[in-house]
Amino acid sequence: MLDIPSRVRVHVETLLAAQIDMGVCDAFEQYAPVGKPYTMNAPHPPKVAGIDSTVPAPAHTVAPAPSAPDTPVVTTGPGVLLQDRLAGWVSDLTTLHELTERLARTGTLPDALHELLGAGAALVGARRGLVVLEPDDGLGPATTIGLGLTPADLGHLETVPRAALPHGALLDTRAGRSGQPTEVVRPDLLAEEGLHPRHRDVAARLGFAASYALPLATEAAGRLGAAVWLYDEPAEPAERQRHLAGLYVRYATEHLARVLDVERTRACMATMSEELLPARLPRVSGVQLAVRHRTGPRGGGDWYDALPLPDAALGLSVGSVTGSGPSAVAAMGRLRASLRAYAVMEGEDPVAVLSDLELLLRLTEPARSATALFAYCEPALRRITLAGAGHSPPLLVGERRTRYVETSVSAPLGMLACWEAPSMELQAAPGETVLLYTDGLLHRTGDPVDRAFARLHAAASGVPRAARHDPGAVADHVLRTVLPDGLDRTDGAEDVVLLAARFE
Repeated sequence: MLDIPSRVRVHVETLLAAQIDMGVCDAFEQYAPVGKPYTMNAPHPPKVAGIDSTVPAPAHTVAPAPSAPDTPVVTTGPGVLLQDRLAGWVSDLTTLHELTERLARTGTLPDALHELLGAGAALVGARRGLVVLEPDDGLGPATTIGLGLTPADLGHLETVPRAALPHGALLDTRAGRSGQPTEVVRPDLLAEEGLHPRHRDVAARLGFAASYALPLATEAAGRLGAAVWLYDEPAEPAERQRHLAGLYVRYATEHLARVLDVERTRACMATMSEELLPARLPRVSGVQLAVRHRTGPRGGGDWYDALPLPDAALGLSVGSVTGSGPSAVAAMGRLRASLRAYAVMEGEDPVAVLSDLELLLRLTEPARSATALFAYCEPALRRITLAGAGHSPPLLVGERRTRYVETSVSAPLGMLACWEAPSMELQAAPGETVLLYTDGLLHRTGDPVDRAFARLHAAASGVPRAARHDPGAVADHVLRTVLPDGLDRTDGAEDVVLLAARFE
């Protein structure tokens, strides 16, 4: 409860009227004491507005001091009512603060939608629900996520005509139209007159008897979708619960709009990168190929390529352009296309190929540099001639040896007035695999360079014997070992390319 000093004089009826007219926050702010703050003791009740709080009470709340034995306890009157009201407001604000902070920590769209469903269910006192994401701009993504509902349950709901469902009433109304519903309350579905028969059947089958729906819409974000919560028994949220849920959903909509923009940008950059890289790897006699590519959230300039060459040869290349974003992706596409042309003309001389690429980079991309590695492979002889420009050395993996292929130390392309470095030749044994990779694989480990190289070597040495015949299995094992705990699948700050070539 709140200890209100005698110096603070507030008219109770005026304060209650202000609460109704202005809302909790405005009324609390207007009638708060001005000047030196006084001590306030407001216990955090274990359950407010249907919420079982799972977080500790705020630091500014303490247990009320016990009253003296001779002091009479006042249990009625305007002062007690005012204290109860203020305590409820403080508790509501604390609850909203906790829930919005949890939502703000979500960084992906699925996580944000699940957090929205869970917090909303706690606010309105429901156990299950679903959120339908359908942005008004038509750019997607369109998805439905359930809370306490299996994919089969969501499938049953989809058999109900859309207009009969709560989210259909919210989403199928033209945005901005007068009379657009701001909520849909159905306190007793089975007793509701005019309910669609299919809706009644699905509700009985899934075991829910009431629903409450809110639109995910604000003036700034537009309309993104709708959230629906389901009750096991006939029920509806109280006015206080609706008010809290409305405040939370408006904040959640703004957060979802920001996350949605990030997701769209990420998907666009990934699509651009994938379209500028080979759609599939070629089939060449005597060698098996596999590649694993992970694109960073901002889009990077890492590339890979495998190109059939005359005389049954094969050209392999990996590289990375400095920078990130659309400009780096575009520069990567230009360099990769140019390297393919140079490889066709003089692929048997990797130094000449990289020299031509370096000249092109200095003339067309003077503000950029790039690392690159090109290998001219003769699968019938299992012979590889390669040259590198500031790039990490390949890794040879076999039954009897796992070692880095020592390449000459050289600067990246575009760093010197004229680039040139000697090539080297490698003879692979039958069944051995050559791994070409970009620096992003090492950087994502977070280790120093020497330790990252040691981790990569250990991962390649530990490839199970049963997996060594499949270059894809070798690449997967290396990725999972070098980047454990799912880091091989998540987006990182940099691109990752791992190209595996197994010689028969």
